[in-house]
Amino acid sequence: MTVAMAPSDEFWSPEEPDEAEPASPEAAGAPSPSSGSSGSSDSSGEDGQSADAARLISEDARAFGAYARTGGWAFALKVARSVRPGGQGAGETPKISAKEFAELAECSAERVMRYYKAWDKAADDGMVPHFEALAPGMEVELPDADVWSTYYAARSSALTPRGNAISEAAEAEGIRPTKALEVAENPTALRAAILADPGTAEAARKALMDRIDEDPALRTELVRDIVRTDDLKKAVAAESKAGDRVDYVRQIVEKGQVKTPAGQMIEAPAELREEAERHLSLIDELDEGEDSGEWAREAYDTVRDLIAETVQSNPELRVQERRAKFYSSLQKATKVFEELTFDDVDDIDDIYEDDMVERLEDLRQAIGACIDALQSATTQGQTQALPRAGSESEARPGEEQPPTVPAQQSPADASQEHSPA
Repeated sequence: MTVAMAPSDEFWSPEEPDEAEPASPEAAGAPSPSSGSSGSSDSSGEDGQSADAARLISEDARAFGAYARTGGWAFALKVARSVRPGGQGAGETPKISAKEFAELAECSAERVMRYYKAWDKAADDGMVPHFEALAPGMEVELPDADVWSTYYAARSSALTPRGNAISEAAEAEGIRPTKALEVAENPTALRAAILADPGTAEAARKALMDRIDEDPALRTELVRDIVRTDDLKKAVAAESKAGDRVDYVRQIVEKGQVKTPAGQMIEAPAELREEAERHLSLIDELDEGEDSGEWAREAYDTVRDLIAETVQSNPELRVQERRAKFYSSLQKATKVFEELTFDDVDDIDDIYEDDMVERLEDLRQAIGACIDALQSATTQGQTQALPRAGSESEARPGEEQPPTVPAQQSPADASQEHSPA
């Protein structure tokens, strides 16, 4: 802003010639006795103009320096010492109202009040004198320009609670509050920028994620938007699946254990851990915006194949896997069959269908075949455990032989969850 400076009393001005003095030969137009007299007169005029310009430049520089040091405080002082505080009548002080001051300044009263309120806040903090201690034309020591933005709000919206919150967030981010307030006052412009610019859209996304923890209402609305949009639901499901697969591989690397298809936890072989670590390092090196779904699928399939090879290559582990798988299936079937009751049916004839009995008969036959197979295996095991005639293990007369007890097979922990599909 340009500050106009009134000419000082020391401003030099050429004096009027004395009428009693005779006119000089140059003024009368007579030829100069010296050939250089004309050039001397022109030089004097140029020197006067240079001195005038130098004075004006000096005044501008001093005014600029004062503003550079104090910033808006210089103008706030003019308001503070000229505008009467609220509650004071016109007869109590020579000061004028903010409206009258704005009319004289040819600006809006809102602008005047922004400077007024900035001074008021600073006075409460002890930075400047209160209004009552100031009189028109009084000069006081002003704070540095650096703290001006702390008290002055260039936009009227900053004076509201919403504006205060935006200003505080802007200062926390290290930007000027006026920029954030301008964006907040133009949501249509913000929408246009998000739609047109990927960088702006990414900044908006990160801001929403930072806010979502402290804003339950926003979180609920975002979830509803996702549920209502088929493409977003599919994307969320795909990302969740990829995340589960990456976690599966990461558990192998960090804990050294792996879950088999039947739900057993076994120690991961060195080869399996090395392969899992290699795939995991590739996934961790991906850029933030790069899709990890394909990498996660490849890593998951690779370790699953190695797990299957590990199980098949170990006869004892292979048997344990089959046993665990059987118990897991048996538990699921038991739970499902327990739900096949008619406790909530008033009249069974209302729901009866011929194929119900047929399917239950097929199920009973399958269960019977399974029981027969298990009983046959148990009988065969007991037969193989009996001592052969004439063998050294045959009981001698008078000696007691301990009874043969079939080996009990402990079920695998069927409560463990299966790994991600």
